[in-house]
Amino acid sequence: MRAWLELVRAPAALSVPGDTLAGAAAAGRAARPGLAAASVLLYWAGMALNDWSDRDLDAVERPERPIPSGRISPAGALGVAAALTGAGVAAAGIFGGRRGLAIAGLLAGSVWAYDLKLKHTPAGPAAMAACRVFDVLLGAGPDTRAAAPMALAVGAHTYGITLLGTAEVDGADPSTIVGAMAATGVTAALAAVACLGGKSSGESGGGAAGRLSAAGLIAGYLATAGRAQVALCTDPDPQHVRQAVRMSILGLIPLQAASVAGRGRLAQAAALLAGLPAGRWLSAKVATS
Repeated sequence: MRAWLELVRAPAALSVPGDTLAGAAAAGRAARPGLAAASVLLYWAGMALNDWSDRDLDAVERPERPIPSGRISPAGALGVAAALTGAGVAAAGIFGGRRGLAIAGLLAGSVWAYDLKLKHTPAGPAAMAACRVFDVLLGAGPDTRAAAPMALAVGAHTYGITLLGTAEVDGADPSTIVGAMAATGVTAALAAVACLGGKSSGESGGGAAGRLSAAGLIAGYLATAGRAQVALCTDPDPQHVRQAVRMSILGLIPLQAASVAGRGRLAQAAALLAGLPAGRWLSAKVATS
């Protein structure tokens, strides 16, 4: 069981349900747990496919991963990736109707394109960012325009994570660190626009308490993701890069919670934040990168 958890990077999936919650909040619609489950299934599919695609490279650079270590066969990993993709798209259709099915199809296509073709190209970070943009829009329903700023914020953050991920084996050079930090800054700016400016469709906004909470959570996002990236300026070795990637993934949680809190959904924001310490603990128990 541990090998399968490592294959799909199970702890990192705690950062996924908040995408659909953030999209729903930004669009002023009720959250749908079924769509959150669909996004988790598609995330796990992408992680399994990632290891299948990189199995030869991992045999040299990360022999401890489930496939090169012999704990999971390549065929098994590919089969799980396909099954999880089908389950995720089906769940999106059931709980999100035709629009949910269409966006999930775009998300699944982006995941497979990234893992099979684009990951090791200059387009890789942008392709991964598109996956998260679609994930946020999956929760938004018909009003994708209202959710666009938050979707772009999550996409910018994902771009930075993916950029850092290219340095997990050899360590980060200054341009990679600066690029990741710039993406984090852009993310915070877009999140501020999404959470603190204007009103969501069908709602009067989150009020002073919601906006204050959102501002604090954006600051928390910067503390979680930005601090680990800044630390790379003095010690950019692979171990610290991997730690920065893990912390940046978890940094999505306060970012998503900011979107939810900014619309006055403080209980949902608190529920998202409850996953942060669990994610930190689990990331120490199960390898996620």
